[in-house]
Amino acid sequence: MEALLAIGTRKGLFIARSSGGGPFEVDPVRFSTIGVHSVAIDTRGETPRLLAGIEYGHFGPSVMWSDDLGQTWQEAATPPVAFPERTGASLARVWQLQPSPTEPGVVWAGAEPASLWRSEDGGKTYSLVEGLWDHPTRPEWQPGGGGLCLHTVIPHPTDPRRIAVAASAVGFFRSSDGGASWEPANRNIRAPFLPEGAQYPEFGQCVHKVAQHPARPERLYLQHHFGVYRSDDFGGSWTDIGSELPSDFGFPITVHPSDPDTVYVFPLHADMDRTPVGHRYNVFRSDDGGAGWKSLGDGLPDGPVHAAVLRDALVASEAGVFFGTRDGEVYGSENAGLSWTLIARHLPDVLTVRAAVL
Repeated sequence: MEALLAIGTRKGLFIARSSGGGPFEVDPVRFSTIGVHSVAIDTRGETPRLLAGIEYGHFGPSVMWSDDLGQTWQEAATPPVAFPERTGASLARVWQLQPSPTEPGVVWAGAEPASLWRSEDGGKTYSLVEGLWDHPTRPEWQPGGGGLCLHTVIPHPTDPRRIAVAASAVGFFRSSDGGASWEPANRNIRAPFLPEGAQYPEFGQCVHKVAQHPARPERLYLQHHFGVYRSDDFGGSWTDIGSELPSDFGFPITVHPSDPDTVYVFPLHADMDRTPVGHRYNVFRSDDGGAGWKSLGDGLPDGPVHAAVLRDALVASEAGVFFGTRDGEVYGSENAGLSWTLIARHLPDVLTVRAAVL
C-alpha cells in the first residue's frame, strides 16, 4: 500500500509518498515558482491520474495532467478551460478539480470568475456549464475576499443528475438535472454582515467550503464566513452546529473517510483576525455530526503561530487526516487526528492538499 499526498503551493507542486505505513518522503518540486491552486488524484482507472490547476503567470492559468504520479506532465493543445466569447469573461484560476464518482472520464472544475466546467476526457479539456453561468441571479453575485470563485464541487455519489457547488460570496447552489438548471440552497444560513431583517438571503452567502460523505450523500457540512452548518437533505435546509466551537470562523471543513458523523474544522479567531484560535495550530473534531467538539492538538506546535489554513488545505482520506499551513508546513495523522506528525516544512504557502491510497 502506498499513500500519496499532492500539495499545491504558491510556488509549485510537491508530491509526498509513504509505503507500508512508513514516513512520508517529499519529491522535488514540480512547476517551480508557479502557483498550484487545485489538485486532484483520480484513482478510477488502472493508472492513477494527477490533475493540477496551475497559474502560469504571464501565460495564464491552465490545467495539466500526469499519468506517472507527477514525473511528467501534459497539457491540452488548446486552452483546456476557455470561456465562450459571448460571456466576455476570461479565466482567473481553477479553484477545484473533482472527478465524478458516477461517470467514467468525467471531471468537474470550479473556476474564477464563478463558473462550473465539465470534462469528459479525464480532465484534459472542459466545457462551460452554461445553466449555472446563465442563472438569473448572476448579475447580483458579488466576490468574496478571495474573488468571485467557485471553490467547491460536490457531485452526488450515486445519481449523476444531482450536483452542488459553492462560491464566495454567492452561496450554495444545487442541480437535479445534471447542471441544466440550478437553485440556491442556503435556507437557515445567517449572514450577520447584512442588515437586520435581511440576514437570511436566498443567495449572497459567503460560503467558504462544503464537505460530503459518500456513504450518506444527503449529509453535508458547511463552513460559512460566520458559522458552521450541517444539512441532512442535500442543502434543502441547514442547522447551525458551530456554537460549541471556540470560534465558528474558518475556511476548511472535511469529513472522516469511513464515518459520516465525524467532521473536522480549523477555527480562526475572526474575519478581522485570521489567525488560529489561541495562536496555535489546532484541529477540532466532532464525532456526532456537530453536536459536540473536541480539540486535537497533540503533536502540534504549542505556539505561538499565526498562519491560517486555507479552504482546501485540510483533508481526510483513507491515508489519514492532513493539513497544510500558510507557513509552509504539512501535518498528518494516522489515528483520526488524535496525534500529529510533521510531514514537510519550509514549503511555500500551502494552498491545497489532496490524499489517496494507491
